[in-house]
Amino acid sequence: MKQKRQGKHKGRQLDAVALLEVQELLDDMPRRKDLLIEALHLIQDEYHYLSAEHLVALAHEMKLSPAEVYEVATFYHHFDVIKESNAEGNVQAPPPPITVRVCDSITCEMSGAKELSDSLKKQSLTVQGSGEQVRIQAVPCVGRCQHAPVAVVGKNPVDYASPELVRQKVEQKALIPEIPQYIGFNQYRSSGGYSLFQDCLSGKRDPEEVINELKNSGLRGLGGAGFPAGTKWEIVKKFPAPRLLAVNIDEGEPGTFKDRYFLETDPHRFLEGCLISAWAVGLDEIYLYLRDEYAAGHQILLKEIKVLENFFKDKICRIHLRRGAGAYICGEESAMIESIEGKRGIPRLRPPYVAEVGLFGRPTLEHNMETLHWVRDIIEKGAESFSSNGRRGRKGLRAFSVSGRVNKPGVHLAPAGISMRELIDEYCDGILPGHTFYGYLPGGASGGILPASLGDVPLDFDTLQEYGCFIGSAAVIVFSDQDAARDLALNAMRFFEHESCGQCTPCRSGTAKAIPLMQNNKWDQSLLEELSRTMEDASICGLGQAAPNPLRSVIKYFPQEV
Repeated sequence: MKQKRQGKHKGRQLDAVALLEVQELLDDMPRRKDLLIEALHLIQDEYHYLSAEHLVALAHEMKLSPAEVYEVATFYHHFDVIKESNAEGNVQAPPPPITVRVCDSITCEMSGAKELSDSLKKQSLTVQGSGEQVRIQAVPCVGRCQHAPVAVVGKNPVDYASPELVRQKVEQKALIPEIPQYIGFNQYRSSGGYSLFQDCLSGKRDPEEVINELKNSGLRGLGGAGFPAGTKWEIVKKFPAPRLLAVNIDEGEPGTFKDRYFLETDPHRFLEGCLISAWAVGLDEIYLYLRDEYAAGHQILLKEIKVLENFFKDKICRIHLRRGAGAYICGEESAMIESIEGKRGIPRLRPPYVAEVGLFGRPTLEHNMETLHWVRDIIEKGAESFSSNGRRGRKGLRAFSVSGRVNKPGVHLAPAGISMRELIDEYCDGILPGHTFYGYLPGGASGGILPASLGDVPLDFDTLQEYGCFIGSAAVIVFSDQDAARDLALNAMRFFEHESCGQCTPCRSGTAKAIPLMQNNKWDQSLLEELSRTMEDASICGLGQAAPNPLRSVIKYFPQEV
């Protein structure tokens, strides 16, 4: 008969001081697993890193195993988890109190991000008062491509960043972003805001009438997939209650920033769209999933949701605001739902689809923020007010995020079906002086690359597939004869390798294997195509399936470079 082992339990023991610190941070937050990532944010915000003591204390407080907490914390890039030992067996030192993140994605790299990062590292910036070294990190797209190059000091973005501007922010310890001027609740209501929603509540509008108007407008999902919005409302409504709404504001595609623009200028327009969809479809709760890089938007939503709930009180359903933590994969709808539930953002196998089995196992209406932004206008003004826009037989309006070698980058509201040349000439004031239009990415890093010779192709859903590309979220990056398409494709592949969730081998290993092949002076085209086909056919989600698009485009349209 074996004797029962005496002594301490295996694993790290609960630290009383760390437990008290965690309890004070969580305060009255419910101890539910779906709030795990929010709890991790509170610790990270307070201490700038996640210690083993705090993770064990958080696990104890939320009645989870330390392994569950650790696997979630280490999945997301924005959490600095301090490991007890590194490869040499030494205890890992906490990061300094200030981190400067320099965006190294496509547009910022074109605008000198690498030189900015190298210069900052040479300067050896220190924190005033403590003398600690400032950490310089290269990070993926931060959603401010029209202001490239961009650095972020703490949570404070520095547009058109230079070493001098960044040093100034560090010396001032300016770690919190300024809140931009935006249309608040009172101003929004004074211009007719929420009148439509109140008409819905009072019975002046009929749910079926609203859904039909949305269908007739031709509005499609503007996060990238392009599924007809009204049809999606109909589908979700057929499933048994309770039903939920999950709003995707985690636009991590390099080149896109339209959702941030709408959020930082007119947040109530999409919030009214949320409430109208909840009324029409019969939704019980609303979850907003916001990318962590949008710190100013987070403060705006915290304030405006509170005002909204105080005004409508029990007439509206509960609105939950959740932050992402630096994971591009969570822009995929099922990975976002996993993250909202407090888990790693791993895409689900489908079927079942989220419309039937989504958030917390309930039927879920999932929408991109811009899609909901258009709901009020379409219902108030009629379907034709939206569908009558468009060129070359296309219908509707698109918010194009345009960056790169143009005189006027930014969010440009243009007709669906506009061509790249028209977008550049009519909305972006032409190509930069000294540059010649050479090519463009019509849908961010994953949408492929097209040459200037195809600059007259209509930009919309379903118009680019024959060229091996897609429009996605309309993240347009324009490059010139001073850029190399192969360099942009390599940048995109590095992004996909960094952001792969690691769940499936074709994506995890395929992106990593492609990078050294693309760094060769002469590409092994047959091997790259074999690798691309495997990633496209066997990856679980769109990240791995779309990752080969840029390299294939270079081989097809820029053969002189490879």
